Amino acid sequence: MKSKTTGDLAMIKMMNTAIVLESIIEYAPLSRARISEHTGLNKATVSSLVQDLIDRHLVVENGPGQSSGGRKPVMLLFNSSAGYAIGVDLGVNYIRGVLTDLEGKVLEEYEIPLANQLLQDVLPELTACINSLIAAMPDSPYGLVGIGIGVPGIVNDDQGEILFAPNLGWKRVPLQSMLEDTFGVPVTIDNEANAGAQGEQKYGAGRPYNHQIYVSVGIGIGTGIILNRELYKGAAGFSGELGHLSIDYNGKPCRCGNQGCWELYASENALLEQAAAIGYSNLEYLLAGAAEGEEKALALFRQIGASLGVGIANIVNVFNPEIVIIGNRMSRAAAWISEAIQETVARRTLSQHFNGMQILFAALSDQSAVRGAAYYAINRFLGKMKNGE
Repeated sequence: MKSKTTGDLAMIKMMNTAIVLESIIEYAPLSRARISEHTGLNKATVSSLVQDLIDRHLVVENGPGQSSGGRKPVMLLFNSSAGYAIGVDLGVNYIRGVLTDLEGKVLEEYEIPLANQLLQDVLPELTACINSLIAAMPDSPYGLVGIGIGVPGIVNDDQGEILFAPNLGWKRVPLQSMLEDTFGVPVTIDNEANAGAQGEQKYGAGRPYNHQIYVSVGIGIGTGIILNRELYKGAAGFSGELGHLSIDYNGKPCRCGNQGCWELYASENALLEQAAAIGYSNLEYLLAGAAEGEEKALALFRQIGASLGVGIANIVNVFNPEIVIIGNRMSRAAAWISEAIQETVARRTLSQHFNGMQILFAALSDQSAVRGAAYYAINRFLGKMKNGE
């Protein structure tokens, strides 16, 4: 049994290792002396911890830096090629995947349409996506460190079980355990809008902001809520289902069991239902029509923009965010929905909430969720490394 003193020393070393690694990840290239200055740790401690990180392939030396007098310092870099992560955005009508290094840089992409949402048909396609990305992975000390999956539904965080995904028609699917059994690496499952919010905060339009709402507009609508730079998940972990805000008291029935839900009027699915009557069968055709100035396509996008604005105004009045970021597939239509969204939100939002608030489109376009899903895998791995596991 370890003594209390031994345990305390091990805890201190673990905490200091995390501090040093975080400094290198955030501020590299930097020298051991600069790490000591930045962290307040003495030089001997820093040198010991850095050597440990080098031995574990997480940090590499990158040659001499600039001298301020005397010997040139050896500069240190985070070894982003020590392992790789896979992120997957499991949509209602597509599967999108990426292979990234440990800094989130995309090395390989994969995307296929889904013909249906039956679990027995989707799982082989999901497995094929992951296998394809694994096949493209370079050799590395840690190999595949994890897989992150964003799904359009309510997820049990503890078990990675999809409790309810109305637009997929899935209930109680233990996706995390299924994939961990298949691939033998840690798997993180979360709602795709939460993943999108994390993707934009880490790599995209949300980086400078503390309070932001990410609105994922695909076949349905989901939202990821970030307050004080932390993802807000609610008491049971299920927050963000704002696509099921009721905006029409006696409205159309929704698959969730409610009626008049926002996503019935402002999603890609709502757009395509209206577009079918004038001969458009998918979003790509509508986008092409709008680009060519076809008035019927432009009118449909204006209408969807106004409907999006209604829900966004409610969100702004409740959360008072600095920014609202619109992502997923509807972000491709930014040029034709932006004006209607802005006008509707300006008209329906309290002026105190609207002043200074921005509505942006995802900097990562329709890759916000897949990048955020990969970040989950990276973050989980680096957390274990910082804890000395």
